[in-house]
Amino acid sequence: MQCDLDSATIHYEEYGPGRGQGRPIVFLHGWSMDRRVELPVYEPIFSVRGGWRRIYPDLPGMGRSTAKRIDCQDDVLEALLAFIDAVIGDERFVLCGTSGGGYLARAIAARRREQVAGLLLRVPAVIADTTKRTVPPFEPLVKNQALVDALPEEERLALAEALVQAPAWLEAKRRQFRDLVAPAIAANAPLVAEIRADARRYAVSFDLAQVEKGFDRPTLIVAARQDRVVGYRDAWDILESYPRATFAVVDRADHGWPLESPKLLAALVEDWLDRIELAEKDA
Repeated sequence: MQCDLDSATIHYEEYGPGRGQGRPIVFLHGWSMDRRVELPVYEPIFSVRGGWRRIYPDLPGMGRSTAKRIDCQDDVLEALLAFIDAVIGDERFVLCGTSGGGYLARAIAARRREQVAGLLLRVPAVIADTTKRTVPPFEPLVKNQALVDALPEEERLALAEALVQAPAWLEAKRRQFRDLVAPAIAANAPLVAEIRADARRYAVSFDLAQVEKGFDRPTLIVAARQDRVVGYRDAWDILESYPRATFAVVDRADHGWPLESPKLLAALVEDWLDRIELAEKDA
């Protein structure tokens, strides 16, 4: 499916009930990824839980989505707001964001506070400027350099900081990289890397940490203890802005989580969805 906007053409997939027949939930993938990364994470959960209309867009310039007039994160945000208006209208909806998609989800929730019924931030990018993030030093929990050195060169570079250098872990990471990550990166428009390389263009122009304060809808924030991309400490710093948030820091987990423990994500998401449904019933 596609949604033609003035600034972008957004390609997306939908699952579950049609418009007006289920609760809309929008999933935003990480920067330079595409919607295919989110599908195997969430569809096993929602395929057995009825009533949710799941919407997976490719961000502008990523996946199959094209960017017509996109030059910075503000433009991406405006395109996503226009996409939501076109696909969801004035219905209340729920929002999930992963990594850089989590950064955008926070901005959308702040801008559409009355319309967003719940928010999930998975390994979220809290600070756009990578030089200002607090990330842990790399230290593999299980080290096997010979196993890493035996990988093909492209995969060895991508998995140089594998958290668990053991056969099963590395094979799962190889599949994730080969089947999802590498194809997504290859499909990016050049502007995706350009925006990412400029901290001023990659950040929204307003004080996101200020405007998100007091978001009082059921929220789930999940950070990975060994995440070398966005860390976990910065996510703790925004916790007080979300008075209805469950906050979890998962051990034995890096930025690719929940590849390591999908059952834990399912349990956390089920609880979060229960809280959203109860909040709507009590309203």
